[in-house]
Amino acid sequence: MAVLTERFYQILGTFTGLQSFPVMVVYLILIGLSPLYQRITKPYSLRQIMVVYNYTCSFISGCTLLGFIAGMVTSGSIFLKDGNDLLKNSFFLYWCTKNLELLDTLFMILRHKRRQISFLHVYHHASMVLLTDFAFHYSPWAGIAFGLSINSFVHVCLYYYYGYTAQKPLSGAPTWKRHITELQITQFLIGLVHNTIGYFHHGFCVYSMFYGASMLYLFSTFYYNAFLRKRKGE
Repeated sequence: MAVLTERFYQILGTFTGLQSFPVMVVYLILIGLSPLYQRITKPYSLRQIMVVYNYTCSFISGCTLLGFIAGMVTSGSIFLKDGNDLLKNSFFLYWCTKNLELLDTLFMILRHKRRQISFLHVYHHASMVLLTDFAFHYSPWAGIAFGLSINSFVHVCLYYYYGYTAQKPLSGAPTWKRHITELQITQFLIGLVHNTIGYFHHGFCVYSMFYGASMLYLFSTFYYNAFLRKRKGE
Protein backbone atom coordinates (compact mmCIF):
# COMPACT_ATOMS: atom_id res chain seq x y z
CA MET A 1 0.00 0.00 0.00
CA ALA A 2 2.86 2.36 0.86
CA VAL A 3 4.41 1.68 -2.54
CA LEU A 4 1.14 2.55 -4.29
CA THR A 5 0.80 5.74 -2.26
CA GLU A 6 4.36 6.81 -3.07
CA ARG A 7 3.81 6.01 -6.73
CA PHE A 8 0.56 8.02 -6.68
CA TYR A 9 2.33 11.15 -5.42
CA GLN A 10 5.06 10.70 -8.02
CA ILE A 11 2.46 10.54 -10.78
CA LEU A 12 0.57 13.51 -9.28
CA GLY A 13 3.75 15.57 -9.36
CA THR A 14 4.33 14.59 -12.97
CA PHE A 15 0.79 15.54 -13.97
CA THR A 16 0.98 19.00 -12.39
CA GLY A 17 4.11 19.63 -14.46
CA LEU A 18 2.49 18.75 -17.78
CA GLN A 19 1.89 21.39 -20.45
CA SER A 20 -1.83 20.60 -20.35
CA PHE A 21 -2.21 21.17 -16.60
CA PRO A 22 -2.76 24.97 -16.93
CA VAL A 23 -5.19 24.25 -19.78
CA MET A 24 -7.20 21.98 -17.50
CA VAL A 25 -7.20 24.59 -14.71
CA VAL A 26 -8.47 27.32 -17.06
CA TYR A 27 -11.06 24.86 -18.40
CA LEU A 28 -12.41 24.20 -14.90
CA ILE A 29 -12.44 27.92 -14.06
CA LEU A 30 -14.48 28.68 -17.19
CA ILE A 31 -17.00 26.02 -16.20
CA GLY A 32 -17.22 27.51 -12.72
CA LEU A 33 -17.87 30.98 -14.15
CA SER A 34 -20.35 29.79 -16.78
CA PRO A 35 -23.51 30.37 -14.67
CA LEU A 36 -22.55 34.04 -14.31
CA TYR A 37 -21.87 34.31 -18.04
CA GLN A 38 -25.24 32.80 -18.91
CA ARG A 39 -27.10 35.22 -16.63
CA ILE A 40 -25.76 38.24 -18.51
CA THR A 41 -25.82 36.97 -22.10
CA LYS A 42 -28.17 35.45 -24.63
CA PRO A 43 -27.55 32.00 -26.14
CA TYR A 44 -25.88 31.63 -29.53
CA SER A 45 -27.12 29.19 -32.15
CA LEU A 46 -23.72 28.14 -33.62
CA ARG A 47 -25.40 25.55 -35.83
CA GLN A 48 -23.09 25.89 -38.83
CA ILE A 49 -20.01 26.06 -36.64
CA MET A 50 -21.15 22.90 -34.84
CA VAL A 51 -21.57 21.05 -38.13
CA VAL A 52 -18.04 21.89 -39.30
CA TYR A 53 -16.53 21.30 -35.86
CA ASN A 54 -18.09 17.89 -35.33
CA TYR A 55 -17.27 16.58 -38.79
CA THR A 56 -13.70 17.82 -38.33
CA CYS A 57 -13.37 15.96 -35.02
CA SER A 58 -14.75 12.82 -36.64
CA PHE A 59 -12.23 13.05 -39.48
CA ILE A 60 -9.25 13.66 -37.18
CA SER A 61 -10.31 10.74 -34.99
CA GLY A 62 -10.31 8.58 -38.11
CA CYS A 63 -6.74 9.66 -38.85
CA THR A 64 -5.59 8.79 -35.33
CA LEU A 65 -7.35 5.43 -35.58
CA LEU A 66 -5.46 4.53 -38.75
CA GLY A 67 -2.20 5.71 -37.22
CA PHE A 68 -2.70 3.64 -34.08
CA ILE A 69 -3.55 0.53 -36.10
CA ALA A 70 -0.46 0.93 -38.28
CA GLY A 71 1.71 1.49 -35.21
CA MET A 72 0.34 -1.55 -33.37
CA VAL A 73 0.79 -3.76 -36.43
CA THR A 74 4.40 -2.61 -36.61
CA SER A 75 4.87 -3.32 -32.89
CA GLY A 76 3.39 -6.79 -33.17
CA SER A 77 1.59 -6.80 -29.80
CA ILE A 78 -1.21 -4.90 -28.09
CA PHE A 79 0.55 -5.35 -24.74
CA LEU A 80 3.99 -4.11 -25.73
CA LYS A 81 5.42 -1.34 -23.53
CA ASP A 82 7.38 0.16 -26.38
CA GLY A 83 6.65 2.47 -29.29
CA ASN A 84 7.70 3.56 -32.75
CA ASP A 85 7.50 6.67 -34.90
CA LEU A 86 4.00 5.81 -36.15
CA LEU A 87 2.70 5.53 -32.61
CA LYS A 88 4.53 8.66 -31.45
CA ASN A 89 2.94 10.73 -34.21
CA SER A 90 -0.49 9.24 -33.54
CA PHE A 91 -0.22 9.93 -29.82
CA PHE A 92 0.62 13.56 -30.57
CA LEU A 93 -2.38 13.93 -32.88
CA TYR A 94 -4.61 12.20 -30.33
CA TRP A 95 -3.43 14.58 -27.61
CA CYS A 96 -4.22 17.53 -29.88
CA THR A 97 -7.74 16.21 -30.49
CA LYS A 98 -8.43 16.00 -26.75
CA ASN A 99 -7.52 19.68 -26.44
CA LEU A 100 -9.69 20.49 -29.44
CA GLU A 101 -12.62 18.58 -27.93
CA LEU A 102 -12.66 20.95 -24.97
CA LEU A 103 -14.61 23.16 -27.35
CA ASP A 104 -17.54 20.80 -26.70
CA THR A 105 -17.92 22.46 -23.32
CA LEU A 106 -17.33 25.98 -24.63
CA PHE A 107 -20.10 25.53 -27.18
CA MET A 108 -22.43 24.28 -24.44
CA ILE A 109 -21.71 27.41 -22.43
CA LEU A 110 -22.22 29.73 -25.41
CA ARG A 111 -25.49 27.96 -26.29
CA HIS A 112 -26.66 28.05 -22.63
CA LYS A 113 -26.78 24.23 -22.46
CA ARG A 114 -25.40 24.06 -18.94
CA ARG A 115 -27.47 20.98 -18.07
CA GLN A 116 -25.30 19.03 -20.49
CA ILE A 117 -22.16 19.93 -18.51
CA SER A 118 -22.47 17.02 -16.11
CA PHE A 119 -19.85 15.60 -13.78
CA LEU A 120 -19.27 12.82 -16.31
CA HIS A 121 -18.70 15.35 -19.08
CA VAL A 122 -16.22 17.44 -17.07
CA TYR A 123 -14.39 14.44 -15.58
CA HIS A 124 -14.00 12.82 -18.99
CA HIS A 125 -12.74 15.91 -20.83
CA ALA A 126 -10.48 17.25 -18.08
CA SER A 127 -8.86 13.90 -17.33
CA MET A 128 -8.29 13.00 -20.97
CA VAL A 129 -6.39 16.24 -21.61
CA LEU A 130 -3.92 15.32 -18.87
CA LEU A 131 -3.75 11.59 -19.58
CA THR A 132 -3.10 12.01 -23.29
CA ASP A 133 -0.40 14.61 -22.58
CA PHE A 134 1.23 12.14 -20.18
CA ALA A 135 0.92 9.27 -22.64
CA PHE A 136 2.47 11.24 -25.50
CA HIS A 137 5.48 12.38 -23.48
CA TYR A 138 6.12 9.31 -21.30
CA SER A 139 4.45 6.19 -22.70
CA PRO A 140 3.51 6.25 -26.42
CA TRP A 141 3.34 2.47 -26.41
CA ALA A 142 1.37 -0.11 -28.34
CA GLY A 143 -0.15 -1.35 -25.07
CA ILE A 144 -1.77 2.04 -24.50
CA ALA A 145 -2.53 2.63 -28.18
CA PHE A 146 -4.94 -0.32 -28.14
CA GLY A 147 -7.42 1.42 -25.86
CA LEU A 148 -6.94 4.77 -27.58
CA SER A 149 -7.60 3.22 -30.98
CA ILE A 150 -10.96 1.94 -29.75
CA ASN A 151 -11.71 5.39 -28.36
CA SER A 152 -10.78 6.94 -31.71
CA PHE A 153 -13.22 4.63 -33.48
CA VAL A 154 -15.96 5.57 -31.02
CA HIS A 155 -15.25 9.26 -31.61
CA VAL A 156 -15.43 8.81 -35.36
CA CYS A 157 -19.00 7.59 -34.83
CA LEU A 158 -19.81 10.01 -32.02
CA TYR A 159 -18.78 13.22 -33.76
CA TYR A 160 -20.23 12.12 -37.08
CA TYR A 161 -23.53 11.62 -35.24
CA TYR A 162 -23.21 15.06 -33.63
CA GLY A 163 -22.38 16.66 -36.97
CA TYR A 164 -25.21 14.95 -38.79
CA THR A 165 -27.82 15.81 -36.16
CA ALA A 166 -26.60 19.43 -36.08
CA GLN A 167 -27.02 19.54 -39.86
CA LYS A 168 -30.21 17.49 -40.10
CA PRO A 169 -32.04 16.92 -36.81
CA LEU A 170 -33.11 13.29 -36.64
CA SER A 171 -36.52 12.12 -35.50
CA GLY A 172 -34.79 8.96 -34.28
CA ALA A 173 -31.95 10.81 -32.54
CA PRO A 174 -32.71 9.37 -29.06
CA THR A 175 -32.34 5.85 -30.48
CA TRP A 176 -28.98 6.66 -32.02
CA LYS A 177 -27.91 8.39 -28.81
CA ARG A 178 -28.62 5.18 -26.95
CA HIS A 179 -26.57 3.12 -29.41
CA ILE A 180 -23.67 5.57 -29.16
CA THR A 181 -23.74 5.25 -25.37
CA GLU A 182 -23.77 1.46 -25.67
CA LEU A 183 -20.72 1.71 -27.92
CA GLN A 184 -18.96 3.86 -25.32
CA ILE A 185 -19.74 1.38 -22.54
CA THR A 186 -18.43 -1.47 -24.69
CA GLN A 187 -15.27 0.54 -25.30
CA PHE A 188 -14.58 0.95 -21.59
CA LEU A 189 -15.41 -2.68 -20.86
CA ILE A 190 -12.91 -3.89 -23.47
CA GLY A 191 -10.36 -1.39 -22.21
CA LEU A 192 -10.79 -2.52 -18.60
CA VAL A 193 -10.29 -6.17 -19.55
CA HIS A 194 -7.22 -5.26 -21.61
CA ASN A 195 -5.72 -3.17 -18.79
CA THR A 196 -6.42 -5.87 -16.22
CA ILE A 197 -4.64 -8.50 -18.32
CA GLY A 198 -1.86 -6.00 -18.93
CA TYR A 199 -1.48 -5.31 -15.21
CA PHE A 200 -1.27 -8.95 -14.14
CA HIS A 201 0.83 -10.24 -17.03
CA HIS A 202 2.64 -7.34 -18.73
CA GLY A 203 3.48 -4.79 -16.05
CA PHE A 204 0.81 -2.19 -16.79
CA CYS A 205 0.14 0.58 -14.28
CA VAL A 206 -2.58 -0.33 -11.77
CA TYR A 207 -4.14 3.12 -12.04
CA SER A 208 -5.18 2.43 -15.62
CA MET A 209 -7.58 -0.17 -14.23
CA PHE A 210 -9.00 2.28 -11.70
CA TYR A 211 -9.54 4.94 -14.35
CA GLY A 212 -11.15 2.46 -16.73
CA ALA A 213 -13.44 1.21 -13.97
CA SER A 214 -14.47 4.77 -13.08
CA MET A 215 -15.37 5.55 -16.69
CA LEU A 216 -17.29 2.30 -17.05
CA TYR A 217 -19.25 3.06 -13.88
CA LEU A 218 -20.07 6.65 -14.87
CA PHE A 219 -21.19 5.79 -18.39
CA SER A 220 -23.20 2.80 -17.18
CA THR A 221 -24.92 5.00 -14.59
CA PHE A 222 -25.70 7.58 -17.27
CA TYR A 223 -27.08 4.86 -19.53
CA TYR A 224 -29.32 3.50 -16.77
CA ASN A 225 -30.66 6.93 -15.80
CA ALA A 226 -31.15 8.12 -19.39
CA PHE A 227 -32.65 5.02 -20.97
CA LEU A 228 -33.56 2.21 -18.56
CA ARG A 229 -35.04 4.05 -15.58
CA LYS A 230 -37.05 6.31 -17.88
CA ARG A 231 -38.54 3.25 -19.58
CA LYS A 232 -39.46 1.70 -16.23
CA GLY A 233 -41.32 4.88 -15.29
CA GLU A 234 -43.39 4.94 -18.48
